[in-house]
Amino acid sequence: MSTHGVAEVGDRVSLETPGTATMSIIEAIRAALQAELERDDRVIVFGMDVGALGGVFRATQGLQQRFGEHRVVDTPLAEGAIVGAAIGLAVGGMIPVAEIQFLGFTYQAFDQIGPQLARFRSRTRGRHPMQVTIRAPYGGGVRTPEFHADAVESQFAHTPGIKIAAPAFPADAYSLLREAIQDPDPVLFIEPQRLYRTVRGPVDTASAGLPIGRLRTVRQGSDVTLIAWSAAVHLCLEAADELRAAGISAEVIDLRTLAPFDAEGLVAAVRRTGRAVVVHEAPLTGGFGAEIAATLTEEAFDSLDGPVLRVGSRDVPYPPGALEDHFLPTVPRVVAAARRAVEGRR
Repeated sequence: MSTHGVAEVGDRVSLETPGTATMSIIEAIRAALQAELERDDRVIVFGMDVGALGGVFRATQGLQQRFGEHRVVDTPLAEGAIVGAAIGLAVGGMIPVAEIQFLGFTYQAFDQIGPQLARFRSRTRGRHPMQVTIRAPYGGGVRTPEFHADAVESQFAHTPGIKIAAPAFPADAYSLLREAIQDPDPVLFIEPQRLYRTVRGPVDTASAGLPIGRLRTVRQGSDVTLIAWSAAVHLCLEAADELRAAGISAEVIDLRTLAPFDAEGLVAAVRRTGRAVVVHEAPLTGGFGAEIAATLTEEAFDSLDGPVLRVGSRDVPYPPGALEDHFLPTVPRVVAAARRAVEGRR
């Protein structure tokens, strides 16, 4: 996968300047967890296989050996119990970081996440902050079995009380995860499993955390704005390369967080080009792209030269891996939508 200017150095972490290292996304996540475990002894990491095995993707590899079995804890395969335990730990003054092996498995914990975790701080009038982070990999492109790739982030964006972070680059993964763990509100931290080891870049481990709720312009452009988060950002960058060859200048926006999302920054970006295409891995109907399209229609209507277009996955249950390429958004589909936007076709 193209990293679009991001340095690649194989599997090692190489120091570039004091406090800066080149990392993959999985290494950045591990570094953030280690930094938070060192920073505050109330931080506890737990979930299925996170300890002795180091996580199904090895995101927590070595942490149990370093911090002990009481701070990096293996749990049974019981998502509801994992989130329920996180709520109890937070009430007791701990700072839990729970791993759900895949975002699609959160269906088993939705009663704990929605009615309980999301509302607890409000229900107690602020007496009990829910300083809980839930980490969960998601997304297609790796031929996983059923439920392992589901992109259900919009269900949680519709759940007031939960923040959602969705990084696409190592530096953002590091900074946003540290910020999430320190946030007094619960944060769902969704990780693009297809990018874990394929995207590398510099990570400043000495910098302050990245505030939740700020987008980033990954590439400047003047004809159309491509809006995405997580792995779809890299899809848009590849599409922007093809569009440039066709004489179309595409701006690429990485939202980075969905709840809250940077509506002000997004409106300003789209006002510059007058055209927008939203790209995400979730099925099109009811995906978070619809919220973005509605926001842009309400707030930037006078600057739009046409409707906000969306590119998502097909509105069918997630297919077997062999059919994944026909289900997920692709570069040709993004390019076609951008050309329609620029040429004024529906």
